[in-house]
Amino acid sequence: MQVAMVTRFGAPEVLVTREVPDPVAGPGEAVIAVVAADVLWVETMIRRTGGGEYFDVTPPYVPGNAVAGRVRAVGDGVDPAWVGRAVVAHTGQRGGYAEQAVVPVEGLSTVPDEMGLVTAAALLHDGPTALALAEGTRIGSGDAVLVVGASGGLGIVSVQLARARGARRVVALARDEGKLGRIRELGADFVIDLEAPDWVELARAALGGQGADVILDNVGGRVGEAAFAAIAPRGRFSAHGTPSGQFAAVDPAGAHRGGVTVRGIADVQLTEADLKRLTELALAEAAADHIRPVIGQTFPLARAADAHTAIERRAVFGKTLLLP
Repeated sequence: MQVAMVTRFGAPEVLVTREVPDPVAGPGEAVIAVVAADVLWVETMIRRTGGGEYFDVTPPYVPGNAVAGRVRAVGDGVDPAWVGRAVVAHTGQRGGYAEQAVVPVEGLSTVPDEMGLVTAAALLHDGPTALALAEGTRIGSGDAVLVVGASGGLGIVSVQLARARGARRVVALARDEGKLGRIRELGADFVIDLEAPDWVELARAALGGQGADVILDNVGGRVGEAAFAAIAPRGRFSAHGTPSGQFAAVDPAGAHRGGVTVRGIADVQLTEADLKRLTELALAEAAADHIRPVIGQTFPLARAADAHTAIERRAVFGKTLLLP
């Protein structure tokens, strides 16, 4: 089978296609014939600079932590009725950029009959993460929600989920007029260009003057830190994003004075049980049309490097997928 493999840390061209032996299902495992594989911004960061303290990765390795497809084979102790079933699964941080992936059978989730496998793949990261953020920040009826960095897959689902949870006002921050228009169509009450010099003041005004009850920071760095000025007293701020290169550093004393609860990336590190629960909840929410992932661009496996390049150049909208 073919895989897209990182041969060394570096620019996108280190991600190349290789032929490797087909995987074999061991006891309690299943082999998935992959139809679509998730591509994440963090995978471009790891490929470029290494995993640091968060990811134990040494080249050569196959990136990809989530796939959708059909079960091709199962190992000992697994019900053969799984074979042929449409499923999604997380692969444990690597191994997804491939024509086939082997996973523990308990990690399989069945895709609803009315949902395509490509759509299901688009939910695998952003769906559970957005749901975990919504649960952790307690988004509910009457909240004013600010989504920072709303043009990526996670931002788009977060906008929709805030609306589905009854938020009274949803304000989205992003760059590029074309992207802003599409985000408005997906449910944001107001969209604001991060290139505007006064975007913080514009955001506060759009939120109703008192600020945001909840801020979901998908960007981090100086943008996330500036967005903190738009938080309302006793608000909830999630500093989980790092496409800027670092997480937003929020002053603990300032947060304490305002009664603001600050959450970070550690608060969305899910157990396997929580990940599966939220994955299946995301599939159910999409089947009920409460959230609709936007697949902005797809690439064949042989062009995985092009997918990484597009993400790094901020030339994408919504979810990026590989289609082996």
